[in-house]
Amino acid sequence: MAWENDTYVKEFILLGLSSAPYIQNILFVVFLVMYLAILLANSLIIIATVMDSRLHTPMYFFLSNLSFVDICYSSTSIPRMLRDLLSANKTISREECVAQMYIVLSLGITECMLLAVMAYDRYIAICFPLHYTTIITTITCIKIATGVWVFGFLSALVEVTLTWSVDLCGHNTVNHFMCELPEVLSLGCSNVTFVEFVIYVFSIIILIIPINFIIITFIKIIRAIFKISASEGRKKAISTCASHIIVVTLFYGSAMAAYMKPQSESAADTDKFIGIFYTIVTPFLNPLVYTLRNKDVKSALQQSFK
Repeated sequence: MAWENDTYVKEFILLGLSSAPYIQNILFVVFLVMYLAILLANSLIIIATVMDSRLHTPMYFFLSNLSFVDICYSSTSIPRMLRDLLSANKTISREECVAQMYIVLSLGITECMLLAVMAYDRYIAICFPLHYTTIITTITCIKIATGVWVFGFLSALVEVTLTWSVDLCGHNTVNHFMCELPEVLSLGCSNVTFVEFVIYVFSIIILIIPINFIIITFIKIIRAIFKISASEGRKKAISTCASHIIVVTLFYGSAMAAYMKPQSESAADTDKFIGIFYTIVTPFLNPLVYTLRNKDVKSALQQSFK
């Protein structure tokens, strides 16, 4: 019956970041370079982790998971955005829009959980070094990673299903460069209070609880760092924590700005640029902040090239 309804939206128009041709050309070059860098850097991390036995540790196991998420995450949104920057036809079918929203949201939730898991891993490694190998075992890592991926895709399924149950009344212009959940939900002409409430609850579970957990773990880590007598060990611990804090601040901050404010306070132009941070900038920076000052990864990459 829905297909026969005149108000059923079969396709959407993505307005993108800009309508000015010269700006679109500049953005195309910038984002293409960033996308290629994301693919190359994260792929190298995965290859190095697999090939070098020195990196067969829980920390690098979770880091390779994060790199794989970033490759998939950026590949779901950036190629479509690059196409639209060079095309006058910016329409996207309903099915493609649903698929893009679901995959992006699933991978975004997975990344949120992975960052929290990585903070916990560092907490155990620094605060309980003697018990680290017995607490964070290979089987434990596999179970945690599996749970994170399953939770991400199941949570997104609930949110996306509720979002697409809203009556859009023929509205099909999305002021964004991709089918983002808040923007599609804002097109609804029926009462969306319940859907907004459910999404807000999920945002608390996915964003607020993990970031508070991360803050608590880092407070404990910092306390433990000051108890380290060796200056070299202290510098290495601080470097690792600083890298994680940078990534967490960028990713969680932009995600909360997009998903945890009322629709009445939503400014579409601002939301588009916020979306760039957690879909493009964070996957671009992740391999940099985790490897630039990491001697183990540098050595593994050099060995892999040899």
